[in-house]
Amino acid sequence: MPSKHIFGFHAVASRLRQRAASVQEIYLDEGRRDPRTQAITDLARELNVRLIVVSQDRLDGMTGHARHQGVVARVEPLRLPHNLDDLLDDLGAEAKVPLLLVLDGVTDPHNLGACLRVADAAGVHAVIAPKDRAVGLNATVEKVASGAAETVPYITVTNLARSLRELKERGIWLVGTDDEARPSLFAASLIGPLALVMGAEGSGMRRLTKELCDLLVHIPMQGTIASLNVSVACGVCLFEAVRQRIKT
Repeated sequence: MPSKHIFGFHAVASRLRQRAASVQEIYLDEGRRDPRTQAITDLARELNVRLIVVSQDRLDGMTGHARHQGVVARVEPLRLPHNLDDLLDDLGAEAKVPLLLVLDGVTDPHNLGACLRVADAAGVHAVIAPKDRAVGLNATVEKVASGAAETVPYITVTNLARSLRELKERGIWLVGTDDEARPSLFAASLIGPLALVMGAEGSGMRRLTKELCDLLVHIPMQGTIASLNVSVACGVCLFEAVRQRIKT
């Protein structure tokens, strides 16, 4: 499997701490001498990872002029499950109660990166999204995710409706969010095998996705804003599930 580049302080530091052996080398901007660069340098040296000082132009070329913050790492891709059946089989074999996040229609890489970061923090076993109408993993997503793209399986499926039916057949409860739904998120039971289904900000879930949900809930809003950014909504919903599971 060919190597790839990740960039940004959070993403590179996270990979170093979690999978140092997969980091082949780190490129640093020759013009930076700040504490964050020094911290990456110290960590890489402690872990015996090769450091290469290069020009900003070279870093720009590696990342397509993205905001790399002066640090780029060449890494081996991690082998996360990218097949829904394999993931569900693994969860069953390990007797884990599934906690999944389904994203229908998230096309902004910053939103997806933030959703992955929240998913990692909440202990989500995988994020599932359609291959179409979705941004997919790219360098911007990985930077915003701050390492979570390397730890949370991101599974894309050709037919989301079929995959949702498969989840239901496996005994996984589908709970979707909808501003017009009557029950509140906080009144729903989120303890058992669960997939939280979120739509994109503005357009929301597609009609068939919504119809396949076992339960639709709304997030109670107390102010004047009508809706939340999808990554914020993911955080609210996922950590309500975490709260309930810890409580029990």
